[in-house]
Amino acid sequence: MCDNPSSNDHYHQLDAYIDNLHYKKENLIGILHFAQELFDYLPDKLQLHIAQKLDIPAAKVYGVVSFYSFFTMKPRGKHAANICMGTACFVRGAEKLQQEVEKQMGIKTGQTTEDNLFSLDSLRCIGACGLAPVMMMDGEVYGRIHEPEEVRQVLEKYRPNEMPKERCPKHDI
Repeated sequence: MCDNPSSNDHYHQLDAYIDNLHYKKENLIGILHFAQELFDYLPDKLQLHIAQKLDIPAAKVYGVVSFYSFFTMKPRGKHAANICMGTACFVRGAEKLQQEVEKQMGIKTGQTTEDNLFSLDSLRCIGACGLAPVMMMDGEVYGRIHEPEEVRQVLEKYRPNEMPKERCPKHDI
């Protein structure tokens, strides 16, 4: 049995949150943060719902979502992997590291694995230049990664020990 709440429950929670705000239109960013926490991402359908609920143009909601890098319109994995592409990391092999991570995850940068376990992105600089090249997993920094085996070891820390018996879709919008 899948224990994810239904999307209708999420919509009810979102509507209740919005209804309890005194200044609704002025709290668009806060509403979007709350919605992303509930749904994990902000697809078009959800953005339209928020626009209708606030009585504002959908283009305004989309403009805010697409402007701020915190918001995502695509499903994200349980674990966020980021490759630093700052100058020091790039010079010391970040591109090669990125290719190896893509190979081992079976996705390209900007994508999420089919099992929703990992999302892979790149960052401009995380400020760990002395450890270049750097990979960050869920905010934890792993530096001086040059070998495929090192990438495998990092990823293994975030993989479940056994595969779940029933596959439960994370995103039902």
